[in-house]
Amino acid sequence: MDARLAAAAALVRPGEPVADIGCDHGKLTAVLAASGKYPKVIGADLRPGPLAKAKQTLEHAGCEDRAELRLGDGLSVLTENEVGSIVLAGVSAQTTWEILEKAPWVFRKGGPRIIMIPATRHDALRRWLWEHGFAFIADRPVQAAGRWYAVMAAEYTGETHEPTFAECLFGGTGEWPEGAGYAEWQKAKLPRMRLGVPDGSALAQEIDAILKEGTEQ
Repeated sequence: MDARLAAAAALVRPGEPVADIGCDHGKLTAVLAASGKYPKVIGADLRPGPLAKAKQTLEHAGCEDRAELRLGDGLSVLTENEVGSIVLAGVSAQTTWEILEKAPWVFRKGGPRIIMIPATRHDALRRWLWEHGFAFIADRPVQAAGRWYAVMAAEYTGETHEPTFAECLFGGTGEWPEGAGYAEWQKAKLPRMRLGVPDGSALAQEIDAILKEGTEQ
C-alpha cells in the first residue's frame, strides 16, 4: 500500500464501520479489514472486474471473512448511518463531489467522515467542501510515484466558508513537514493557469500576488 492509501487509512475513525468506495484492487479494504479496528469494512466498486481483484486481495491477506464487497455506483451501496467513515480515493474532484451530491444523508451534522484523495483539481474540491458546509479534519500532502497528492478528511458542520484562491490552492497542507514541497508543486502550475485569467480580475490579482511572493523568497 503506497503512502497515499496509508495516509487515508490513518484518518478513518477507529471503532466504527468504514466503506472504501471505488475500492479497485482492494488493498485499502484489506488493510482496514486486517487491522481489526472496525466492526464492519465494506469495499465497493462500480465494475465487477475490480471487485474480483479485491476479492483475491482479501483472500491473499487472509481477511475475506472481515470485509464485505458490494457492486454499485458511488454511495448507492450504503444506507444512512451504516458507516462512520467513507473513503473516496483516486477519482477527480468533480466526480468526488458528484458522488456526495447523490447522497443527501452525508449533508448532516454528525454524519460520516469523508476521506478523499482527489486525482485532480485539489483546489476545486477544497472550495466545494467549504462552500457546502464541510470542515477539514486533515489536509495532508503526500508524495507517491513521483507526484504530489492531498489526502483530505472532512466532516459536515453546515457552516459554509468562502475561501480565497490561496486557501483553495494550499489548504491546510502547510501544517505538515511536506507542505513546502507541495506548495512549490502547486505554484508551478500557476503561470499556465494565469494565461486564461483576465487581467485586472480578482483571481488574476491573487495569482499574481502568489507568484510575486515566490520570486521574492
